Amino acid sequence: MMVGAVDIGTNTVRLLIADGSTDPPSEVERHSVVVGLGRGVDRARRFDPDAVERALAALGGFAEKMDDARVAHRSAVATSASRDAADADAFLDRVARVIGVRPRVISGDEEARLSFRGATRWLPGSMPVVVIDPGGGSTEFVFGGSRPDYLVSVDIGSVRLTDRLLPDRPATSERIAAAAAHVRDLFASVTLPGRPSRAVGVGGTFTTLAGIAAFGSDAPTVVDGRGMTQRALDGLVGALAGLSIEQTAAIPSLDPARAPAILGGAIVAAEAVRHVGIDAVTVSVRDLLDGVAMELASHG
Repeated sequence: MMVGAVDIGTNTVRLLIADGSTDPPSEVERHSVVVGLGRGVDRARRFDPDAVERALAALGGFAEKMDDARVAHRSAVATSASRDAADADAFLDRVARVIGVRPRVISGDEEARLSFRGATRWLPGSMPVVVIDPGGGSTEFVFGGSRPDYLVSVDIGSVRLTDRLLPDRPATSERIAAAAAHVRDLFASVTLPGRPSRAVGVGGTFTTLAGIAAFGSDAPTVVDGRGMTQRALDGLVGALAGLSIEQTAAIPSLDPARAPAILGGAIVAAEAVRHVGIDAVTVSVRDLLDGVAMELASHG
């Protein structure tokens, strides 16, 4: 039984096709397209029409892939930007006509729960862990062992921070300091109930940063399971701050569409890891999408 999980995020739309007959569902193919759906939503509270068309075009491609794979059951979720946009219902109605199922807008807490489930089902080693998921519009922290004991969603992410405080590139040291201070202020409300054995970073921001960090090393550029220290994350913030968007887009391991928001994502990721008090984070490609696929397979 093939299942298809779709995530409509603030910066990317993503697809996971998995074999739902295995426990947990085994990945068949995974796709991600940066569409910038949430750019400007923090200010305007509406989607940009061009971004909507980019998202629908990418989702049309996903529908074809699910049809080709003979997906029996499909589900879609929409996150931060769709929680905030006043015209989200009209957009999601159009999405339903494209992919055959209407996405459900999930809360930050539900997003956190699904990310934790997806990231930890394959995770070896000691517990408890904290899973950090910095998206385009929000960042989720989830602490727990076999299940979440604490979860919180904070309304800051790569796109939202870029829209608020990072209008120019290269970014001045004053801009970087102000952006980092803003993120720290928002994360101040996050209080973990204990000390985690380790931190796990999921989502496109962490996998992109891990790819940049790995590029040019002697080791293969494999991001799943890669460790990133606080020093490395801070170093990436400094390096990205000194580049124009065009120079950022030219980084060989980077999807050029991520160039406008990756500096904001690096600041959010670095401050999130600093906040939980762990000196390093392990990057995982398994996340919210895997949680949705697991949920879909169990109900299918």
